[in-house]
Amino acid sequence: MTKITRSEAERIAKHRAALMHHLKQTLIYRLPLRLKADEIADDTALFGTGLGLDSVDALAIAVAIEREFEVTIADEDFFTSFRSLNLIVDFLLRAQDERTLQEQEKVA
Repeated sequence: MTKITRSEAERIAKHRAALMHHLKQTLIYRLPLRLKADEIADDTALFGTGLGLDSVDALAIAVAIEREFEVTIADEDFFTSFRSLNLIVDFLLRAQDERTLQEQEKVA
């Protein structure tokens, strides 16, 4: 396990919280959700008993996230990572890490 400092852990937690808030705001804006960001739990399921979204909403979510966060969502990523808000944030953080590594490799 990689050891990190307390300040690094706090920075990561703040970044994750900001990304989660941005995601919630994006979904509220793009979908017919009559909720505020703080009314949506981070572990809320997107479909079924959670937010109750359907397949049309799923397409809108994918398009909104690709545009807003400048990522590409493969089908397998959608089916595994887009069940809850926390899983989407995990996906976005991985995508950001991959983008950073690619940029570093270009410089090296």
